[in-house]
Amino acid sequence: MKKHIPNLITLGNLLCGTIATIFAVQGDFEAAGLLVVLGIVFDFFDGFVARLLNVSGELGKQLDSLADMVTSGVVPGIIMFNLFADKQFEIENFTDNFTLSAFLPFFGLILTLGACYRLAKFNIDTRQSESFIGLPTPAMSLFVISLPLIQEYSDIHFVQNLISNNYFLIIITLFLTYLMNAEIPLFSLKFKEYSIKNNLVKYLFLLISILIIITLQFLSIPLIIAFYVILSVISSPQK
Repeated sequence: MKKHIPNLITLGNLLCGTIATIFAVQGDFEAAGLLVVLGIVFDFFDGFVARLLNVSGELGKQLDSLADMVTSGVVPGIIMFNLFADKQFEIENFTDNFTLSAFLPFFGLILTLGACYRLAKFNIDTRQSESFIGLPTPAMSLFVISLPLIQEYSDIHFVQNLISNNYFLIIITLFLTYLMNAEIPLFSLKFKEYSIKNNLVKYLFLLISILIIITLQFLSIPLIIAFYVILSVISSPQK
């Protein structure tokens, strides 16, 4: 019976992602963001519980990626679609307006395609058992779901205007898609043991991230993910 416990937690991730998809389509980004975060929590703990119970297996690995595809693939793609469309897109009028701007919102779905490709590669890449190569899809998802929340709650007009700029969104979409599939080594936040000596980079990252969250709230999320990538590159052993 215990071998099914991690899989049930993974299905919790999938359930959160599915409900988040519904909210994202409706433009309720707060609810969608909350459910994505909850799904990512499930995603973190399914592996932890599997290792704790010593029941890791191929089924759990495949199920994990399928759940991530929804929570950290479909949802951010829909949110980026909405950011491009600025909530003005009407599917019933789409066929009457064959202009570049009419097709532009679909550009956001490149994130979904990039996430799918990254997850498929992850399942067959034996190098990613201890760390990551390329930006994990949950990190990409957190980055994207933070954008409409920053736009809504940030008092910094420059940042609000930046997120409303389609050229900025195009760059972000392409850059995140590239990062997910790039050959860039990134450290994992999974701990085998908790000594400071062997986990200095992880503790440094967590401490600075907490300080940034307290100071900048929603704006902290993309900054933390950028910091994660930069710190990983700096701390990665040079070949």
